[in-house]
Amino acid sequence: MKKRVVACILAVVCIASLNGCGSKFNGQDTVVEVGDEKVTADVANFFARYQQAQFETTYSSYLGDDFWGKEVTDGKTYEENYKDSIMDSLEEMYILDEHKDDYKVSLSDDEEKSIKDAAKKFTDSNDSAAKDAVSGDEKTVKKVLELLTLQKKMETAMTADVDTNVSDEEAAQKKMQYVLFSTKTTGSDGKSTDMSDDEKAEVKKKAEDFQKDAASAEDFSVFATAVGASATDLTFDSDTTSPNEDLIKAADKLKEGEVTDVIEADNGYYVAKVVSLLDRDATDTKKESIVSQRKSDQYQSICKKWKKKTDIKVHKKVWNTISFADQGVTVKSTTEDTDTSSDSSSK
Repeated sequence: MKKRVVACILAVVCIASLNGCGSKFNGQDTVVEVGDEKVTADVANFFARYQQAQFETTYSSYLGDDFWGKEVTDGKTYEENYKDSIMDSLEEMYILDEHKDDYKVSLSDDEEKSIKDAAKKFTDSNDSAAKDAVSGDEKTVKKVLELLTLQKKMETAMTADVDTNVSDEEAAQKKMQYVLFSTKTTGSDGKSTDMSDDEKAEVKKKAEDFQKDAASAEDFSVFATAVGASATDLTFDSDTTSPNEDLIKAADKLKEGEVTDVIEADNGYYVAKVVSLLDRDATDTKKESIVSQRKSDQYQSICKKWKKKTDIKVHKKVWNTISFADQGVTVKSTTEDTDTSSDSSSK
């Protein structure tokens, strides 16, 4: 977020009615108490719609209509599960705001101006029905953007002392090329079925013949193509599980240039050649991933400690008046750099 604030550009689409959150919704009600802070339903609603918009835009085409009411895990619907996550994030942002002085974090004049301009642009760009549906008044939008910006700055400050040194040994990624001799066939209906035992035996024989000559082949991939197969590149370490754990275990024991035995799997027979014991690009990427995980672990650990010491009370009746199933929200256009601008329209 640097000197900019990134916010969703929203388009409100009413599913049940154009009543926003419903007749029981009161934006000034307290939805959650975090320490001494009382979070209004308006702030919770705009933040929730911000998250909902991103989720619906990304996943609605895959999940189908009315997916918010479908059960996803532990007897909870998509809406219940996602709203739990949103409430956790909302509580966290207020806790971080409470502790910002611990890390000497504050908003700069440029950030304040960017946030103010973004909030104004949102309200100027949207009609009253759309703004009512997402609690998109200038004051509320400004508050949410402040919280989001502070959260990002706090995360940076809280992880500034994380060790960023990662050795090649710790991050080492090997590289293989592998061929799958599949024992599956795909019918005209697109469904995959197993071959007959006789067909599988023929495929296995082909894999065994390939394996015998693969080690001496000058180019594993070219050799695979010559026998009507296709080689796939894969970087891996001992924790890799795809495409097949037995294949990974076998390849992990080999030296550079060596070829695995034929590895039997549910979907066919694998043969692989280790082409590098340390792939530079993949290893460097893994280093970045390790550092990122260290930072995430430290950040989450600090947040968890603070949360345990904070009195939090969720007013479920108020929170329940914010319904995703009754009010859809989708992204209208992409976010902008430099300035934050949000735009909603009702249909």
